[in-house]
Amino acid sequence: MIMRRLKIAFKIVLLGFFLGIGFVLRSQLVIDSYKNGIYYAVDQVPTTTIALVFGAGVKRDGTPSDALRDRVLTGVELYKAGKVKKILMTGDNGSNRYNEVIPMKKVATDEGVPEEDIVLDYAGFRTYDSCYRARDIFGVTTTIAISQEFHLPRILYICNSLGVQTVGIFADRQNYVDESIWAVREFLARFKAWYQVELTHPSPRYLGKKEHILL
Repeated sequence: MIMRRLKIAFKIVLLGFFLGIGFVLRSQLVIDSYKNGIYYAVDQVPTTTIALVFGAGVKRDGTPSDALRDRVLTGVELYKAGKVKKILMTGDNGSNRYNEVIPMKKVATDEGVPEEDIVLDYAGFRTYDSCYRARDIFGVTTTIAISQEFHLPRILYICNSLGVQTVGIFADRQNYVDESIWAVREFLARFKAWYQVELTHPSPRYLGKKEHILL
């Protein structure tokens, strides 16, 4: 009797293991299919109203990380090329000691983008939150997402799944020291994104009042 129960338990555990592996692999394949929405040159990107620039960490002195600066500079390039009219910068400002979006804005204004054409989302704590808030707080329906190539398929999957018509442009302007770490984190983040979009549908950590971008 005990052996029979152990065999049944083992089969259940084994089944759960293979189902889990299947879900993880499915999440990678589904999100990877969104690579088709990535552009690699500014002149190829369709014209729209808003560019959505994603946060990527700041250095100890509060200046943008290399990846973050490259994202902002790509947004500036789109703006100057007339591909977008406004830039929505979304990042983490979870405490008084940590702020991604103000340094992002400074890079853009230093490059000549007028302040009135820059909108800041201080509660972009996660990629999912940024896409959700772009839709529900800022009223974005169509956008060009800006990030590094490894990150863009997940952005496009989440934003499009939430009803925001999104294409992406890659912001890889150099080699980054954290690329190997990003690959591991992205593998896990993709499964989490798939789980949230397909199964749990969570609300962002913070919503707040609507701040629709005037077009």
